Amino acid sequence: MSDKKPIVDKDLIRELADLLKETDLTEIEIEHGDTRIRVGRGGAPAIQVAAPPPAPVAAAPVAVAAEAPKAAAASKGAVNSPMVGTAYRAPEPGGKPFVEVGDKVREGQTLCIIEAMKTMNQIPATRSGTVTEILIEDGQPVEFGEPLMIVE
Repeated sequence: MSDKKPIVDKDLIRELADLLKETDLTEIEIEHGDTRIRVGRGGAPAIQVAAPPPAPVAAAPVAVAAEAPKAAAASKGAVNSPMVGTAYRAPEPGGKPFVEVGDKVREGQTLCIIEAMKTMNQIPATRSGTVTEILIEDGQPVEFGEPLMIVE
């Protein structure tokens, strides 16, 4: 019986994909008997696309920008990107930014948004405090775990 086809539950796959969107997870895998289903988004392919070295024109700004996130990542107040996407500081193009350096914020307040897979995801402050550094530019691509801002 070598031509036996695996049974794929399309409704289950859709439910898992919806769960990814709701929870901001990047991957879910379930296994039941001989069947294993893995649903992912924004994972390795997006990182691989970003992995090639930048064009020579962009090399200087990228090198300067790469030093700041390393130092910021060590900060206790770092707000890191929960996903790969494009960061925006304002709710609409040309709009007033959500926060500026020196602004006092409360836990849960929106600091910026990240567009991933055509979905705008609000990024909240993980604690109350003062925005001491903004490490992103409007429209900048960001990686998973990259520091976006410092709230102390």
